[in-house]
Amino acid sequence: MEAFCDLQVDVNGEETFIVNKKIISSYSGRLGKLFSKSSCSTRNLKVIFNDFPGGAESFELMCRFCYNNGKIEITPLNTTLLSCAANFMEMSNSISGNDNLIEQTEKSLEEIRHWTWSELMAALRQCQNSFPVASKSGLLERCLDSITLRVALASEPSPSPSTSSSDYSGVRFSCDTKSTESLKNSFSRATWWFEDLLITDVSLLEMMVRSMIKQKVEHGTISKFLFFYQKSKFHNAGPHEKCKIMEMVVDLLCSLELSSVPCKSLFGILRVALGLNISKGCRNKLEIMIGSQMDQATLDNLLVPSPQGTNSLYDTNVVLRLVKAFLKEGTCDVPEVQLKKVANLMDLYVAEVAPDPCLKPSKFLALAMVLPDSARDSFDDMYHAVDMYLEVHAGLSEEEKIKMSRALNYRKLSAEACKHLSENSKFPSKIIAQAVNSQQFKLKSLIRVSSNSSAFTSSPCSFSDNIKKDEAGEQIVLYAGDLELSTDNVRLRAQLQGMQSRVTELEKLCRKMQNQMAKVLRSRVSSSHKSRSLPRLCS
Repeated sequence: MEAFCDLQVDVNGEETFIVNKKIISSYSGRLGKLFSKSSCSTRNLKVIFNDFPGGAESFELMCRFCYNNGKIEITPLNTTLLSCAANFMEMSNSISGNDNLIEQTEKSLEEIRHWTWSELMAALRQCQNSFPVASKSGLLERCLDSITLRVALASEPSPSPSTSSSDYSGVRFSCDTKSTESLKNSFSRATWWFEDLLITDVSLLEMMVRSMIKQKVEHGTISKFLFFYQKSKFHNAGPHEKCKIMEMVVDLLCSLELSSVPCKSLFGILRVALGLNISKGCRNKLEIMIGSQMDQATLDNLLVPSPQGTNSLYDTNVVLRLVKAFLKEGTCDVPEVQLKKVANLMDLYVAEVAPDPCLKPSKFLALAMVLPDSARDSFDDMYHAVDMYLEVHAGLSEEEKIKMSRALNYRKLSAEACKHLSENSKFPSKIIAQAVNSQQFKLKSLIRVSSNSSAFTSSPCSFSDNIKKDEAGEQIVLYAGDLELSTDNVRLRAQLQGMQSRVTELEKLCRKMQNQMAKVLRSRVSSSHKSRSLPRLCS
């Protein structure tokens, strides 16, 4: 027996096989070339493989093939192992008129489209364990394409008769494994395969997703799978592995249609990513994706807790980066509807973070001014946020309070908000004066427009300044536009009379504000050495 077993083969340190050198090398081109170059004794030879694909199981199958005169039963469950072993050992030699092992496994792989789902899952595991050889030989790609083809067919809302055969039906796909059987009640027809594909190593995830895209799997389904994969894999992963998974998932999400990636889910992984040591490039990609959908975000999405080691309640830096990503290179390319949605969202956010005693004035001002004035029709909400901030941060100097007021556009304050500001002791007198002057300028513009419009009662012409009252009925907004005049002069006169009546009301309000302002200034001068606070004025 010893004469026939003259070669020891150590396979990946798992097991040592004692085989006949002549038999094995007659089928293996790799060993044949090795022994032809060797000058060692023909006895007591030992070959060590550290990277044999499939390990000891694969090598044993190969030996059976060699000892059985080039014959072995090839099934879907061992095709991958035999194919990888055959390619690694360069088994292209044909003995006794039989096909060599590479040719035999290739014939079996031609039937891969008829394999069951469980057989494909087994093949995927084997390919992962033999990655270099399986990838180089093209076996891995064929396996992934077969899997994703099944996924694409199963994801179709209404399969055609030609794809509902026993080989391709959704029933067969979902009943091949216990795991998918248990998922029937919790996953839809389009997503039953999610848990099965968790066996995919992160290093193969990109190939898997690229194959899905090639097979035209819906991008929305792919994005759901990626979010599911990230969440599931994180349960047992270490910090380094989590970073690797996160960066791969973000890269793949970027390759999908943006409309297929839910904004809410992106915010979910953003919170996780901010706690990991991911690369800056990965974080930027994620924030750009979110910024592109900023108009779909909610206040809860933006309330990201601040990083450890900081005193503030919320991470305002990430919100600033998201808004800047939304604006891209300017507001010209941003639709007005989206811009106003984001402005409303930021008003809510600024009001939410204003009471934070640790929020610095510079950061608050950056949040308040990150969007242009044109994004807001009214600055009433921003005024209330500034008012709240000044109340919490009562220790700010006069100069700092004036800087905080830069967040306001007085011309876009309603009459009610401007009246409240004129009575607000938290604001410096200089700011109050600017607000009142702004209201006066608005009023003069309105009166000038009203005077110019009197000519319309006699002859129709184009009216260049359209006057619109807001929902509360208290703010006048002027904007350029064209007003088509009706031929009905009676209706036109009624409109002008109503406008002039409104102008009269505003004149009275402005005079009242001026009187109140004068009282405030006199009061401040007389009590400058006694108290810095303003008396509460009656309306």
